Amino acid sequence: VQLQASGGGLVQAGGSLRLSCTASGRTFGNYVMGWFRQAPGKEREFVAAISRSGGATRYADSVKGRFTISRDNVKNTVWLQMISLKPEDTAIYYCAANRNPGVVVTARIGEYDYWGHGTQVTVSR
Repeated sequence: VQLQASGGGLVQAGGSLRLSCTASGRTFGNYVMGWFRQAPGKEREFVAAISRSGGATRYADSVKGRFTISRDNVKNTVWLQMISLKPEDTAIYYCAANRNPGVVVTARIGEYDYWGHGTQVTVSR
């Protein structure tokens, strides 16, 4: 599966952005989807993940209550709605897909099989 992330940009602190990730192919519903981010000089970290049906989600503590992950398996798209953005949210955001049928939802970066190119999110003070 090929993943294409979009929706990044420059926003002031307190603002909002919605990231999109569109997947190629007809089996999007077979994948657990996740969002990760990588800030300059830091390791890539987990942000949010969603199960195949969308019924289960998981978030990093740093974004709980501010970010919402959702998906539409007909549109082959997963979104990350981000509100109350902070300068520390500045990073390149990546979407990823996990194909393991035994996984419901996971935050483990090593369990994702496919990655899209990132989209830059910059939050100014």
